[in-house]
This record gives sequence, structure tokens and C-alpha cells, in this order.
Amino acid sequence: MTEFLAITQQSAQGLTPHSPSRAQDAAKKLESVFLSEMLKSAGLGEQENSFSGGPGEAQFASFQRDLLADAIVEKGGIGLAEMFFRAMMEQSDDT
Repeated sequence: MTEFLAITQQSAQGLTPHSPSRAQDAAKKLESVFLSEMLKSAGLGEQENSFSGGPGEAQFASFQRDLLADAIVEKGGIGLAEMFFRAMMEQSDDT
């Protein structure tokens, strides 16, 4: 329900659900999530020593990975956001 309200409010501001601005934001978020998962696979935030914090540390490590991934995307990322954006714009042109 809140997503519908957000789309309605943005449409009132001149942003349609398929606008380039929304597609660009979605593409950046998609790249950020991908990078966060890659950082997790690389072992960022894991500690295997006597000072390991247990399950709580694992939860907070995910916050760190998410923020780091967001920062990477804001600095230009690895180019996935641009590819995602182009694909979304091509898809919206086909409909």
C-alpha cells in the first residue's frame, strides 16, 4: 500500500513509474545489493579470532557491507547500474 502511495505522490510531482529518474534509482539499488552480496562472499566483516562477536557481529557486519556497497555505487560503481538502467529503458520503450 505504501508503495502505491509513493508512486502516486511521485506521479503528482511529474515522475511516472517508468521515468528515467526512478529507473536510475532502481538500477543503483540493484548494483548496491549485488556489490553487498559480493562483499559478503569475499568475507568482508567476518572475524575468526578470540574476539569474535557471535551472531550480533554478523548482523552488524551486514550493515557495514550495505553502506560500503552504497558508497561504491555513489562513487561510480562497477558499471552495472548503467547496464541495468539501459535495459530498463529499452524495456519501457517496448511497452
